[in-house]
Amino acid sequence: MDAARRHGVQFTVGSNHRSTLQEFSAGGMMALEFEPIEAAVRRIVEYSRCYPISAVIGTDEETTVLAATAAAALGLRHNSVESAVVAHDKYRMRSALAKAGHKSPRFEVVSVRRDLRKIAMAFDYPCVVKPLDLCGSRGVIRIDNADDFVTACRRAASILEKLDRHDDHLLVESFIPGREVAVEGMLYRGKLMVLALFDKPDPLDGPFFEETIFITPSRLPPHQQELLVQETRQAALAIGLTEGPIHAELRVNGQGAWIIEVAARSIGALCSKALRFQQDLGLEDLIVRHAAGLPQPEFPSGSDASGVMMIPVPAAGRLDAIEGLAAAHAVPKIDEIILSVPIGDELAPLPEGGNCLGFIFATAETPEQVEYAIRKAHSKLQIKVNTTPSCGSRAASF
Repeated sequence: MDAARRHGVQFTVGSNHRSTLQEFSAGGMMALEFEPIEAAVRRIVEYSRCYPISAVIGTDEETTVLAATAAAALGLRHNSVESAVVAHDKYRMRSALAKAGHKSPRFEVVSVRRDLRKIAMAFDYPCVVKPLDLCGSRGVIRIDNADDFVTACRRAASILEKLDRHDDHLLVESFIPGREVAVEGMLYRGKLMVLALFDKPDPLDGPFFEETIFITPSRLPPHQQELLVQETRQAALAIGLTEGPIHAELRVNGQGAWIIEVAARSIGALCSKALRFQQDLGLEDLIVRHAAGLPQPEFPSGSDASGVMMIPVPAAGRLDAIEGLAAAHAVPKIDEIILSVPIGDELAPLPEGGNCLGFIFATAETPEQVEYAIRKAHSKLQIKVNTTPSCGSRAASF
């Protein structure tokens, strides 16, 4: 919304959270239920008769397929609906990438209604179970032996049930070892413009896969960086994505680069604030300019390194306090700290939880300095979680 205002682009927000947008004037908002998708698209098409629409932007994983379908119905430039569906569904994505010749772990869709103990005997370990359409590592669990297979699958299925997802299918795939990175890019009529390659310096080996720190530029050797970019470019082509932002997750090891997933959206939450481009543009500026057909700036941005930490949830319980903010802000190279969970809210760590506590941003001359500053600032925070909210008798600080 801020980016659209900066570039003089009129916008309409379609939201399933009605109360947050009451201040908008006529034409500035549309209350919209995202499902069923056919009804949502009809609502958007009807709306466009009064307020003509020239582009549709999906802002998160939940809206990528809806945005592509609505753009197709309106005759606008868009990713094909099929490519958006493939990018949103981890099994379809794995199938498309394997068919295109990308390196692929062994993978299979399993139903929790089947005999999981029998299925467990057929898998090699370690492996990973994943819901088909969640993001942010929610519901993703590493399994190291057949005894844990049933427990992990049922735990992932219970997460879907609590979210009212009426699907009992899960993806199980071989665990891919190695360093994990993220590639942020924009597609312009099928041509990938890489905006950033993020290192994830924390090991992501399980049993859960909480992403915490993203730092750019990458410290990987140039030949590995080129391999990761090339793999991302070919994966987008295999999936069929052609327009707008993409966020790819990969692992690199002695066998090369492996695609974990490619999403038809930008990096999640507020992490995009770690990126600045020429003319002091942010990632959302690029997305709006692309959608509106405005000229794009030259890439890349300046020479400084930057990074963000998604502050992890340390334990389940009620958030009682976050102390030490002044000390964390005072750490050299820290740009900003944003808290996103109100005091008093109930917390749930991964794999059940889907939110972080907030974000720590830093810029410096080198990636090493960025990482040091972020970790130092995080160490100053005292996160107090009441782990027994029903009786209020126990609290823990992290």
